[in-house]
Amino acid sequence: MQVSVKKIKIFKLKNRKGYGCVCLNHLTEGRSIAQAYDRMLKALRRNKIALKRDPSNLKNLITSL
Repeated sequence: MQVSVKKIKIFKLKNRKGYGCVCLNHLTEGRSIAQAYDRMLKALRRNKIALKRDPSNLKNLITSL
């Protein structure tokens, strides 16, 4: 199964240091945007899900929840 990069949402965690990342009911956390994204890729690979392409800029994935 492949998913679009647009399905990944990265956000700043409130009351904590770091960022969170959500995609297809998977949630990961990391101290930086890159670490949260890398952990999300690992979680998706574990469930045999691949991305169609790599994002050109991770900061474009940041949203406010």
